[in-house]
Amino acid sequence: MTDELRDEYDVVVVGGGAAGLNGALVLARSRRSVVVLDAGAPRNAPAAGVHGLLAREGMPPGELVERGRAEVRSYGGSVVEGEVTTATRDGDGFTVGLADGRTTRARRLQVTTGLVDELPDVPGLRERWGRDVLHCPYCHGWEVRDQAIGVLACGPMAVHQALLFRQLSADVTLFAHTQPAPAGEQAEQLAALGIPVVTGEVAGLELAGDRLVGVRLADGTVVERRAVAVQSRMVARTGFLTGLGLTPVPHPSGMGEYLAADAAGRSDVPGVWVAGNVTDLAAQVGAAAAGGAAAAAQVNHDLVLEDTRRAVAAAREPLGV
Repeated sequence: MTDELRDEYDVVVVGGGAAGLNGALVLARSRRSVVVLDAGAPRNAPAAGVHGLLAREGMPPGELVERGRAEVRSYGGSVVEGEVTTATRDGDGFTVGLADGRTTRARRLQVTTGLVDELPDVPGLRERWGRDVLHCPYCHGWEVRDQAIGVLACGPMAVHQALLFRQLSADVTLFAHTQPAPAGEQAEQLAALGIPVVTGEVAGLELAGDRLVGVRLADGTVVERRAVAVQSRMVARTGFLTGLGLTPVPHPSGMGEYLAADAAGRSDVPGVWVAGNVTDLAAQVGAAAAGGAAAAAQVNHDLVLEDTRRAVAAAREPLGV
């Protein structure tokens, strides 16, 4: 079910994942006219279930989205499928343009478009992503507990990731790939926990039917593994915001690029709030949903202040105050 897009709303929420839907729910319950515009390309689509979310443990991501959409609609909010390609300043609000030519206007924007995972150029990683190629021990670690896990070094968090997965399995191997082997304190940590380091470039994954069985090095060596953890480079989806001067910046952790915001989710552009993975690269579903709700409360508060200013001005006008 897709709702009809109206000409104007109090708030347009761009992105229909956990952050966007929870934000829209809060706004709809505050009696704001709100629409969620969703391109239908969720980051967690390959995953079999959502984990670490109280009372929704293991629920398929698609089912969580459908339930969220129904809840937003039950309070009068709308959900419209479509890719937002432009957002421009329009007086004291914004005009939002979709790829199919439709437009709508918003007094405020809440951006919850999430991020894109950029993976190393290793054959097989993308195809196995979300299955036995993983990134988050909290999202997927339990499912590969006690298995032979490989950690592919491709960023500043490789050793950190190896230590986290070591909590879930005694058989963890770090593949240095194209990075230098860890040295100093990091090497000491890995050795103390029995995590061997394999040097040499990784050429691909070894499969047996539809099952991962190993990591293949450039010299032909195959190291038996049943799961591979890899830290993707996470980049916020923000191309449509360039017209407003909002562009992602490098994250302090070195893990990718994000939209900077204050603690309330307020961006550098007045009237634009951000929430979820677009501004918090490491947020799981629960944290993203909470961020969406918190930002929505701030959006509603900002609108309340504006409505109050207008009401006061209108009340004063007949008196010539």
